[in-house]
Amino acid sequence: MKTYMPSASSIERKWYVVDAADMTLGRLASEVAKVLRGKNKPEYTPFLDMGDNVIIVNAEKIKVTGKKMEQKIYFRHSAYVGSAKYTTLREMMEKKPVKVIEKAVRGMLPSGRLGDQMYTKLHVYEGPEHKHAAQKPEELKF
Repeated sequence: MKTYMPSASSIERKWYVVDAADMTLGRLASEVAKVLRGKNKPEYTPFLDMGDNVIIVNAEKIKVTGKKMEQKIYFRHSAYVGSAKYTTLREMMEKKPVKVIEKAVRGMLPSGRLGDQMYTKLHVYEGPEHKHAAQKPEELKF
């Protein structure tokens, strides 16, 4: 008896759309990361990009629990001395709500080239509209 090993050409990719309205940030990000990795498929292989494409709409309507709006800090640095920038979650939600979800999901994917490849299949939009209607995405519920 031989073990079945999927090849890159045999992977079937689907499109899913997720409505982020009134969903908790971390729980949404972990479920989306599972789909991007392909862990929801029976033929999951850790070293292959088995994942599907995910579209997230209504990014500005995401929720967080506790005092995270004031206490969660995003850090940036340009490698110059004294150039550290700190931004709270509240400021990020006002300026770039899409980045909040993208950073949360990216942190739950593998680091390296495989994670970069999986991350390219994530599409996040602020409002309820998206431009991927031609792909006929299915609605994904958690």
